[in-house]
Amino acid sequence: MDRLWTIIKKEFFHIWRDPRTLALLLALPGVLLVLLGYGISYESKNIPMAVVDFSKTDASRQFVDKYTASGDFNYKFDVLSTDDLLNLIDQDKVDVALVIPEDFGRKVDTNETVKVQFYINGASEPSEIQTIQLKLSAISGIIAQEILVEQINRSGQSSDLALPVEGLTKILYNPDSQSQLFMIPGLIPIILQVQALILSALAIVREREQGTMEQLIVTPIKSWELMLGKSIPYLVLSAANMFVLLWLGSWLFGVEVAGSYWGLVGLSFIFIVGSLGMGVLISNLAQSQMQAMYIAVFVVLIPAIILSGLMYSRDNMPLVTYLYSELLPVTHYLEITRGIMLRGTELQYLWPSVLPLIGLSIIYFVASVLAFRKRL
Repeated sequence: MDRLWTIIKKEFFHIWRDPRTLALLLALPGVLLVLLGYGISYESKNIPMAVVDFSKTDASRQFVDKYTASGDFNYKFDVLSTDDLLNLIDQDKVDVALVIPEDFGRKVDTNETVKVQFYINGASEPSEIQTIQLKLSAISGIIAQEILVEQINRSGQSSDLALPVEGLTKILYNPDSQSQLFMIPGLIPIILQVQALILSALAIVREREQGTMEQLIVTPIKSWELMLGKSIPYLVLSAANMFVLLWLGSWLFGVEVAGSYWGLVGLSFIFIVGSLGMGVLISNLAQSQMQAMYIAVFVVLIPAIILSGLMYSRDNMPLVTYLYSELLPVTHYLEITRGIMLRGTELQYLWPSVLPLIGLSIIYFVASVLAFRKRL
């Protein structure tokens, strides 16, 4: 028992002598709990919605108002054609689209059944799609009952009245709600992020612990050359894995790249560069491999899995959590992979995700160079 107690005291002493690691061990779990606790929400509120109203009548406007009044749907776009409406879904700007036919008002007034068309963004998480379907069905049922009551009061009879409104729902991109079609384009960014970040996060700190950093410092190599030299081998490895993951996704799971394959490849290289830059920055800031791993896992990897939109929608996140997720390259790359692979979105519509991805990649690489200079 005395020998065991000696080892315990020795280990506590080592932890106590490293206040930086101790602070990380004590602070990061609590910070992460608060960040993720507020960031994860199972509520589907303010679902972005687009409407094309060919009827332009009081009845059609009241019909749309019933959906927005519930707080479940957010009427964001009023478009003039079905093509414009579908383009909004392609660009992932809305999750639900409603098409009201031209004869909506007339058929409601004449006690005929009118059919309205709903489109659902099938690139969303399958359980969220089911929730949206249930909400649409519930609200449509309530509206139909209210219209039916008005028709009965107006005509004084109910035997000849048909169901006033019939909602037709079409799920785009993933009509069978297959989990593979949703998860594979999301897992590829996470897997590439984990590999690139972990490998590069240990690059500089490993040299320091092995005592070879001094040899690198006295060489005439510049800081950016050292950072680039440390990153390129991992860039090649990660790029090779990216091709393997795309091939396995197609061969094993039937997830084809619906859009531009080489456009996806080019943007993947940019994402890998950003992830490597983030990892090298962590490696420069950390004093030991344990610190580097701890920062990489708690500051980047866990938030990347939870807050990037892989499993939970980012629409209902608090502002602080949402802004934190915007600082992660994987958040924007995930939008790109799902857009190109699942929806077949053209590159011109992906600039809201491409520009932040390019910017973050540059910022993290430059920051890694500056952080290394400070250590010289």
